[in-house]
Amino acid sequence: MAEQKDWAFPAEMRPRPEDWRFDLDRALDAVVQLRAEIPEDAFTAPILGTERAGNGVVINDSGLVLTIGYLITEASVIWLTTNKGTVAGGTVLAYDQATGFGLVQPLGKLGVRAIERGTASAIRVGENVVLAGHGGRAHALKATVFAKREFAGYWEYVLDEALFTAPAHPQWGGSALIAADGRLAGIGSLLVQEKIDAGTIQGNMIVPIDLLDPILDDMVKKGRTGRTPRPWLGMYTTEAGERLVVAGLAPGGPAERAGLKIGDAILEVAGEKPRSLADLWRKIWKLGPSGSVVPLRLARGAKISELNLTSADRGDFLKKPHLH
Repeated sequence: MAEQKDWAFPAEMRPRPEDWRFDLDRALDAVVQLRAEIPEDAFTAPILGTERAGNGVVINDSGLVLTIGYLITEASVIWLTTNKGTVAGGTVLAYDQATGFGLVQPLGKLGVRAIERGTASAIRVGENVVLAGHGGRAHALKATVFAKREFAGYWEYVLDEALFTAPAHPQWGGSALIAADGRLAGIGSLLVQEKIDAGTIQGNMIVPIDLLDPILDDMVKKGRTGRTPRPWLGMYTTEAGERLVVAGLAPGGPAERAGLKIGDAILEVAGEKPRSLADLWRKIWKLGPSGSVVPLRLARGAKISELNLTSADRGDFLKKPHLH
């Protein structure tokens, strides 16, 4: 990740205060830089790295920072930096695997006014928004919502409705999607490439802020939501044409232990054929909580076989945050 001083959006790509009916600079000041250090022996270190950098957004008067969870999963050290240069350590409060949200509590005063949370449900396709990283207007982008639809990730993740914005922000992780009313409408998660008409467009996938309210209290008080953990297989799967193919395996996870191999095609879950990647995960999740047996029918070359996988709670594989 480039240092904040090393780049800036061209002036024509940045939002202008006079184009918005809210205090743009105040809203942008709620976005902080987040840097995390992760132990080398952490479960996620080989995939996500031991040094992670992105953004977070101050969402209440205590300085609570909302970010995207993969930045802080298994973090042992966190540093937060404001637009005015204030630096404070932070501690991980919670990471919710179902939504992807993560929470960080600063260990010192940031001196930042929180941004009010709004809703993504009212945002229309074609609407203009601001996608902001730490660094004020220089790192804020005028963007447009070009789609609202389901999103499925290969890491056993589904959103019923995500937002997709363009152009792409180069520091999307934990960025703030600010709606036309000046309120926080979502948190940046991914860089995506979408087919549009005859060409392609690069943009960002945004997790809607609406998913936070039902789980926020539990995340703050308990470090996790009140939901029963879903069955997790550690089976990284992708759509290859009409087939769902295993593209990777989490070391020591249920799928690897059961003998799945990269390249296996998933044909059925408990006797039902999944229609898509999202449908695959939903069929697995409906079998019960973590620990449930997941019957799979798969193809390995010309051979068809059946396996019963005992699922797990992914959280059991992760280093836990320190008590707070």
